[in-house]
Order: sequence, then C-alpha cells, then structure tokens
Amino acid sequence: MDRAALKDLVLAAIEARAGEIVSLGEDIFRHPELGYREERTAEVMARWFSGLGLPFRTGLALTGVRAEVRGRQSLAQVAILGELDAVVSFEHPAADSRTGAAHACGHHAQLAALAGVAVGLAEAKAAEYLDGNVIFLAVPAEEFVEIEFRQRLRRQGLIQFLGGKQELIARGELDGIDLAMMVHAEGNSPQRKAWVGGSSNGFIGKSVRYSGVEAHAGGAPHQGVNALNAALLGLLGIHAQRETFQDGDHVRIHPIITRGGDLVNIIPAEVAIETYVRARTLEAIQDASQKADRALRAGAHAVGAEVTIEDLPGYLPLENNPQLGLIFRENMASLIGEANVLKGEHMAGSTDMGDLSHLMPALHPSAGGFSGRAHTRDFRVTDPEMAYVIPAKALAATVVDLLSEGARLAQEIKKGYPPALTREEYLALWTRLLVQRETG
Repeated sequence: MDRAALKDLVLAAIEARAGEIVSLGEDIFRHPELGYREERTAEVMARWFSGLGLPFRTGLALTGVRAEVRGRQSLAQVAILGELDAVVSFEHPAADSRTGAAHACGHHAQLAALAGVAVGLAEAKAAEYLDGNVIFLAVPAEEFVEIEFRQRLRRQGLIQFLGGKQELIARGELDGIDLAMMVHAEGNSPQRKAWVGGSSNGFIGKSVRYSGVEAHAGGAPHQGVNALNAALLGLLGIHAQRETFQDGDHVRIHPIITRGGDLVNIIPAEVAIETYVRARTLEAIQDASQKADRALRAGAHAVGAEVTIEDLPGYLPLENNPQLGLIFRENMASLIGEANVLKGEHMAGSTDMGDLSHLMPALHPSAGGFSGRAHTRDFRVTDPEMAYVIPAKALAATVVDLLSEGARLAQEIKKGYPPALTREEYLALWTRLLVQRETG
C-alpha cells in the first residue's frame, strides 16, 4: 500500500472514533491531577491502550505509561508524547477543590491526541506497512509545581528529577528512540490555527531559605534578626539586576514567597522563596542565576541573616527540529489550510521537551481550539475537533511519512541531527549545574 492510501486509512480510523477521543479528553479535563500523582489519568490511558490490544507498561517514573505499535521492520523508533499532569489554578471552574489542580494548560488535549494516533495506527493495521516502531508515552510531571513534595520524593530516592521527561531520560526509558513529537495547546486561540517551529526558554529552579532570629515584634524587635527583611532586600537586588540582562536572552526571574513568617507579633525567623531563572540559552541561564544568587546573599548580609540557596533541575531550552517541522506542517496544512499554519516564535516559558530536543530530533508545535490564557481560570476548549482530533490526525500522518518506504525520512532526519548531548552527558550536565550553596 502506498503512503497516501495508508494515510487515508489511518485518518479515517481516527475520524470514526472522533467522538470517543473527544470524550476521553473531556473526562481527563474533569479529573485533573498534579505531577507524580496522576494515578487515575494513567489508568485511563492504560485502559485505552489495552482496548486497542497494544502492549503497554505502567509505573514509568512513578506514573508514566508506555505502549507500542511495532512495524514490519524496526528501522527507526518514533515517540508520540502526551503529558499526564495538570497545573495549579484554584480559581479555575474545573479545578480540584483539594489540590487546586486544573487542566489550564491543555495537557488533557495532548493525551486525547496521543490516544487518537494510537487508534488510527492500530485500527488501520498500519504496522503491516510501516518500517519502524511507534512508542506512545503518557509522561508525568511536566508542570514544575509542588516543589517541596517533589523534593521529598528526591530525598526518598523515588525520583532524581522534578520533571517527568527528565526522569524518563535518567531511567533509560527513552534509550533507542530516534525522534519525539507532541502537540501543545495555544492559549487565546479559538480559531483553527497551528504554529510550527520556534524555541523556548530553559530554566534553573531555586529553593531559597532565609534564617534569622525570632523576637517579640512589638516589645523587643532589636533582639531579633528579621528574615523577611533579608528576603525583601534580596528580591529588590534581583530587580536591580534586570537592566543587565540582554533582550535577546529573554531572561525571566519570577519569585514567590511561600513562607513569610508565622505570627504578625513575632519577628520572622524563617522565610522561604521559590523561583525560576529562565533564559534562551544555557549560558544566559547560568549568568542570570549567578546574579540572582549574589542579590539573594546580599539581602542576608545586609541584616545579619543567613541564606541557603538550593538549585533545582529545571529544563533545557527547546529547539524544534526544522525537518520534522516541515513534514508536520504539510500534514497539518492538509487538514486546516496552508494559510492557517504559522511560523512559531520564541516562547519565554519552558518545557521538559527542551531536554529531549538536546538528545534527539524533537517537535513541539502548538494548536488552537482554546480560549483564555494558559495557566489561568479562563482557559478552556472551545473547538473540540481542533483541540483533540486534528492534532491526532496531523501526528498520525507524520508518523506514516516518517516510517513508510524503509523509514527513509526518519533515518534521514536522525542522520542529519547530531545530538547535542548523549544521555550520559545530559546527566553529567545537570550534576555540574546543581550545587547547594550556604552563606552566612
């Protein structure tokens, strides 16, 4: 069977079950779970793969699920990814009232698209005509939230990384995969449009603790050392650095105070801050990180407090593979029109898909069908077909292109892409970057 005929069969199989794909996405939307806790969502995906007769494994990096369609030959391996977790947005109308978890970033749509690709390939019996394997990965913990919880998991030896794709890399679950693809939601984009290409910031996370001396705030403040004052001076110091950041580096530093004192009548002795230090390149991240540390230390020094700064494994900058992008662009254009497939730009946010893009050719386009800003109470699906079904079709058609005819295109892309890092080099890089520093 030629490539065009196989595509038609695969797309028809997806269309035949479009209603179920939408229902799956809506069900996951109504039951959001936070990273490394996505037990129900993982079970939903496992049941879907089981219903298609696909071999699968669960419990990857605690909650991840992996299924596979094996081709007639194994000349290349293409991974399709979807993220299991939600973000924290207590104000979202569909948020979990206990945890604040809400699918305000569209990960439920990624999982629906992942399920749709699996349906298309399995029910069209595409494996009989493909010369490579397709790996379906429902991955945990893309949103960098609940840092204290994830730090506890690290201390218990349950994870090495706070991000799910990073953890899968560390565990060797992505060894042997040649290319990786997924589609992300585009906020404030209810129209049928898609964006291909572009890049994103990477970041280092920071957990900061100021230690002072408690005292009666009214009767004897002179006997205390105010850790909150130290923290505020440290944050002001970061703001004073902003004019030193170059525009092209897209530096973003956005701290929050997670503990600012215990009682208003007691001089705060313990103050905690969390922040990301983001930038376009690893060099810019390191430069901004050093400047932030310098400012945070200065705040402690100014009032005689102490500060502990712990760097956390954030994400590497994303680089989309241009050859993969061209193939996906053509397939998406066949579904929504060429004029509606636009060039992606740089995103100042971050994703652990950036880490994968340093190890293999990767594709991370975005698609419309959503209204409201991402990570806010307003975010929701407005066009279910565009949000859930069309990305599945575009990804599935791209898989057919990559793995047909001796997996020629997949092998060409792999050969033309020298990975920036091996897995060993990747792990060594984070080991060098992550240092705990204490200053008085």
